[in-house]
Amino acid sequence: MGRIGNIIDRKNKQDSKKAKIYTKLARLITVAARQGGGDPEYNATLKTAIDKAKAANMPNDNIDRAIKKGTGEAGGDNFEHITYEGYGPNGVAVIVEVLTDNRNRTAGDVRHAFDKNGGNLGTSGCVSFMFERKGQILLENDDSIDEDSLMMTAIEAGAEDFLPDEEAFEIITTPEDFNTVKEVLEGEGYTFLNADIVQIPSTTASLEGDDVKKMNKLIDMLEDNDDVQEVHHNWNQEE
Repeated sequence: MGRIGNIIDRKNKQDSKKAKIYTKLARLITVAARQGGGDPEYNATLKTAIDKAKAANMPNDNIDRAIKKGTGEAGGDNFEHITYEGYGPNGVAVIVEVLTDNRNRTAGDVRHAFDKNGGNLGTSGCVSFMFERKGQILLENDDSIDEDSLMMTAIEAGAEDFLPDEEAFEIITTPEDFNTVKEVLEGEGYTFLNADIVQIPSTTASLEGDDVKKMNKLIDMLEDNDDVQEVHHNWNQEE
């Protein structure tokens, strides 16, 4: 399975855990609304969070309730965003983004996941220099899409790069241009396999044998934690 296939496979696994995903997305929406207001037209972070929720088929009532918690119309916990950095098996670089109402609990849980699976939690900045934050849009590569037309539309809308693959077309943007490019493509009738702000590694690491099992277990343990929003790593899963 290639890199794109692994991204899609992991998304499908996440989608199979709907209740847990809805909990994470509601938290993301609440924090975005609290920090930038409840109108997605004027709050790009909230719009991205709502789009992610809709892509996961989260009910509108859940979305509205999460926004109201963020704007103070309904009670809500005070979540904070924290980024942890560390190393998985064989030195694989890992970034863990969380939203938590108890940083001591979350730090302990994240540290435990690393320790249990051949890794260790590092200090802030220890691996983030290996990653670049980018917008990533994936579309299935099938006969319904004309590659040249898609590429021109994406580039003209502000995309930085267009990467065709046997399984999917990958469009890369700056975080700032992500929503604009996404909206232009949606307006042209394109549908996405996935669209999100991600951490793209500049270098990759390889794993073999038991280290592969440990890395998969580390990712699963982190993603099963309600506080964890995103897990990024530089493991080259194509090998």
